[in-house]
Amino acid sequence: MAKKTLKTFQPDRGYTKEDWDEVGDNPEWTAEDFAKARPFAEVLPDLAASIRRGRGPNKAPTKKLVSLRLSREVIDKYKAGGDGWQSRIDADLRRINKIK
Repeated sequence: MAKKTLKTFQPDRGYTKEDWDEVGDNPEWTAEDFAKARPFAEVLPDLAASIRRGRGPNKAPTKKLVSLRLSREVIDKYKAGGDGWQSRIDADLRRINKIK
């Protein structure tokens, strides 16, 4: 389903009337325009690479992925504390088992 194009300025959409007026006269693309278009990574390779780079490889993994079944109450309690609940479980288990 195609997105409907806005034909008139509508406030409170994240841009100003000046922004709307600045780009409002951009013409529709033709088949010729699309034929001449090049991929983003080809036009701006350095920027594309920096975006693609992301977090990078974990050269010395300090943690191991495991599957662990915990009670709903335990999970709910940790999740209620917000983001980082998995790390808090790890920290609590390390403390209980006297692991530095």
